[in-house]
Amino acid sequence: MIRQYRLRDYNFRLVIALIALTSIGVLLVGSAEPALQNRQLAGMILGLAVMLVVSLMDFSWILNFNWIMYAGNLVLLLLVILFGTDANGATRWLNIAGIQFQPTELAKIIIILFFAKFFMDHEEDLNTLHTLVKSVILIAIPLVLILSQPDLKNTITIAILFCILIYVAGLSYKVIGGTLLIAVPLAVIFLFIVVQPDQKLIKPYQRDRIMAFLNSEDDEYSDDVLQQKNSVMAIGSGQLTGKGLNNNEVASANKGNFVSENQTDFIFSVAGEELGFIGCTAIILLLLFITFECIRTGIRAKDLSGRLICCGVAAVIGVQSFINIAVVTKILPNTGTPLPFVSYGLTSMVSLYIGMGLVLNVGLQKYRTYREVEPS
Repeated sequence: MIRQYRLRDYNFRLVIALIALTSIGVLLVGSAEPALQNRQLAGMILGLAVMLVVSLMDFSWILNFNWIMYAGNLVLLLLVILFGTDANGATRWLNIAGIQFQPTELAKIIIILFFAKFFMDHEEDLNTLHTLVKSVILIAIPLVLILSQPDLKNTITIAILFCILIYVAGLSYKVIGGTLLIAVPLAVIFLFIVVQPDQKLIKPYQRDRIMAFLNSEDDEYSDDVLQQKNSVMAIGSGQLTGKGLNNNEVASANKGNFVSENQTDFIFSVAGEELGFIGCTAIILLLLFITFECIRTGIRAKDLSGRLICCGVAAVIGVQSFINIAVVTKILPNTGTPLPFVSYGLTSMVSLYIGMGLVLNVGLQKYRTYREVEPS
């Protein structure tokens, strides 16, 4: 289960980048909501400890329990629906022994592990109809459970994650082309339906966000439109170097509560206002470095499962970062997606650190495998 590895093979570049990015997040959360700073710091320390332990565990051994993890994931998602804690009209949190967490965040890592093993076992027959149908059914079950919470943003994120995983696994371009020919018209039809006042495909608040984004000039005083407008103004007001952390300026969008959820979904607006263009650029560069370092590790992995784990974790970080920053800068409609390692959220942070621990273990094993195949 736990192997001995060489210290010099450990990817300290990645660890340093994670510590730097999460430390920035702790400072920003403390500025947005001082009462949450210590909890965010505790989450960072817990995440680093869990990452260290996971990084020393053989990922191939962990994958032996893929079906157990898959079943456990479905049980947790069902428990959310049956006994979950309601907040703002959504039931996404589970309270066990006084500990509240969001199983959907952990589900992303479990799905990566499950399909890393599944696609490796079906590498030779991945493009057969039987395997494709089976994989779609296996991803559809947790997606339906997540959508029913309701949690549209994570449903979309995990669907994108699955598409990236199956592509990396070696999906035929003929299948991809055929899927796009079907998916694009369906997406157009879906958008046409959801803009109708009496539609039943998505929840009313989800439609309101889409409509507010599409008709922002006609509905400029709605909460969603104002939130994104104020976010853009906050980022712009920071100019090059920002107003400084914990500043007390009267015109501060952060301190004046002009941007709601600024400790979670809109934490990037706090970064723009208080750290300026330089601070925002530093956050984006750190996210890019972490994402590309995961991909780089995956390219050098000893087998397909290791490559899928690394690319899956990179996909979660990259996709969520893009969506979050696009929402905060009013490129996309409001989705409520957190910024990885920066936004407040202990379940999200610890889950991502588990993923990073797996990536580090994949990196440790590449050298061992290459030495084993070298001729004596």
